[in-house]
Amino acid sequence: MSDSIEKKGIIELLSAMIMMGTVGLFVVESGQSAYNVVFYRCTLGAIFLLAYCLYSGKLKNTGINTKKLIIIIFSAIFLVFNWVMLFASFKTASISTSTVIYHAQPFFFILIWALAFKEAVSLNKILWMGLAFIGVTLVADINTNEFSLSSDYILGVSLALLAAIFWAASATLVKLLTGVSTYLITLIQLFVGIIVLFPFSDLSGITDVTVKQWSYLLVLGAVHTCLTYILMYSSYQKLSAPVIAVMTFIYPAVAIFVDFYFYNESMSVIQIAGVFMIMFSSYAVNQNLSFLSLKKINASA
Repeated sequence: MSDSIEKKGIIELLSAMIMMGTVGLFVVESGQSAYNVVFYRCTLGAIFLLAYCLYSGKLKNTGINTKKLIIIIFSAIFLVFNWVMLFASFKTASISTSTVIYHAQPFFFILIWALAFKEAVSLNKILWMGLAFIGVTLVADINTNEFSLSSDYILGVSLALLAAIFWAASATLVKLLTGVSTYLITLIQLFVGIIVLFPFSDLSGITDVTVKQWSYLLVLGAVHTCLTYILMYSSYQKLSAPVIAVMTFIYPAVAIFVDFYFYNESMSVIQIAGVFMIMFSSYAVNQNLSFLSLKKINASA
């Protein structure tokens, strides 16, 4: 692969990760409930993505059949409710805390895949998972003296963890799909999201949504959903797995900056230590590093 192609892929993925990191800002500033935000995101995202697919011919030779369609529909249900829970957590915990905890999703994917297909999880991965979840508890920074299951903060942390689990369930189903266009998968997921979320969304106040709020929702649909996925899918074809793994950490880093810059939400030293635990554990699992020696181990081990 030439350097120019790789550089283009890096720019595409960098742009996508920066956009992803700003999702929380647009969700909060839209002033809508989590259900409404995701409904509008699916609706606007589907419109823009369908237009792009029709223009670029991405819907040719889709490789779809009835069985695969059913899998996509179930993956869509997990995906859209993952968004609902994540967006709700932004308003009850914080954008930075929720995003970092949500970034533990690869570990839930490993666990769900292992349980679903009765595959053993290596001791090495279990150790990295343990370190990551210690990081989650540090990032959550729960005050045991004021602990209450009914508190908004605990609810936000719990929603971020559930969102990660739902994302992992959706990713597990998508991994079963072979020979199906990724653009078609995303498009079907968005249309399913519109149908599934319509009964939960309160659209009675649609005329009360301000122009400024509509602009945030429009960006969520056109940029954070359509453009971001286009850039990610394009970059994946140009970059190696290690480069992709490292660059995904830009997403939570941007979210932490956004939370600090716009809402003056900063993390304590303990929380920052937790962030590094989660991020490095995720990288180590992706790169198949040994927990003890930090050297790559045989993938079949």
